[in-house]
Amino acid sequence: MAVTYLDHGNDEGTVLGQSTAEKIAFYGTTAITQRAGAAQATSLLASSTDFTATHLAALVEVMDTLKTLGLWKGSA
Repeated sequence: MAVTYLDHGNDEGTVLGQSTAEKIAFYGTTAITQRAGAAQATSLLASSTDFTATHLAALVEVMDTLKTLGLWKGSA
């Protein structure tokens, strides 16, 4: 089977979804809208000793988003 490319030869780039309300999915998972949550606004860390529960929440949010999109398996 031949591969199908999303860019259709367009060197301007490829966008999935025209707004945050549009749903996308990968690998047969259920399509979802863009996730939003307070943990996504976490600032960068200056050192590993600065890692707090807020940062852990942000990391978990990233993991959950990738898993929900089907881009991260999330289990062994």
